[in-house]
Amino acid sequence: MLVGIHQPHYLPWLRYFEKIARVDVFIALDTVQYNKNGWQNRNRIKTANGPLLLTVPVHANLGQAIETVAVRESEPWRLKHARSIEQAYRKAPYFVRYWDMLRAAYDRPWTLLNELNKFMLADFLKALGIETRVVYASQLDAPGSATERLIHLIKTVGGTRYYSGAYATDAYLDANALRDSGISLEIQHWESPVYPQLHGAFEPDLSIVDLLMNRGGRSLRTLLGPNR
Repeated sequence: MLVGIHQPHYLPWLRYFEKIARVDVFIALDTVQYNKNGWQNRNRIKTANGPLLLTVPVHANLGQAIETVAVRESEPWRLKHARSIEQAYRKAPYFVRYWDMLRAAYDRPWTLLNELNKFMLADFLKALGIETRVVYASQLDAPGSATERLIHLIKTVGGTRYYSGAYATDAYLDANALRDSGISLEIQHWESPVYPQLHGAFEPDLSIVDLLMNRGGRSLRTLLGPNR
């Protein structure tokens, strides 16, 4: 059984969904420290003026776990994000198909960032046709840190193989410890596909929103390419 693990993201980019689509079980690592400079609460869409970063305002303290980070609902971020997406993609070929789905997320208030990301992730997976089992680390008992925690998580869901981004082996992942525990390592080798976009020259590494709006039911095939 192949397992992928990654922190929850807001409006995740394509590489994130390629990982989910390739594995049997995906674990959303919501028990680790929130990174204010990361992608847990922000991502990019493409507008007529170029890429635009959409950021969910949050209340977060140093060292706070992702699962406990609160959304700052006193700011009108939901209206701003909805308007930005509508303006950027209303002329996209599949805007009508996905706009109600997105608007439903922006029409309701959110207490926790994790709940917002969980809600939207489920919608995106359904829209893409990805049926991978998704589990949240906060629902599992996984002690330890770094590689030790990953090993516990993988074994808890019955995994025997781990699908990892290439950067992880340089940053924090102990490949030897993983193999010593009986888990084989598979590295994600993936490049963003080039697909038709609005607003000029192709821009890689955007939110999944961009792919869905432009490719519709062909989004998963575009995402996975010839090795789907």
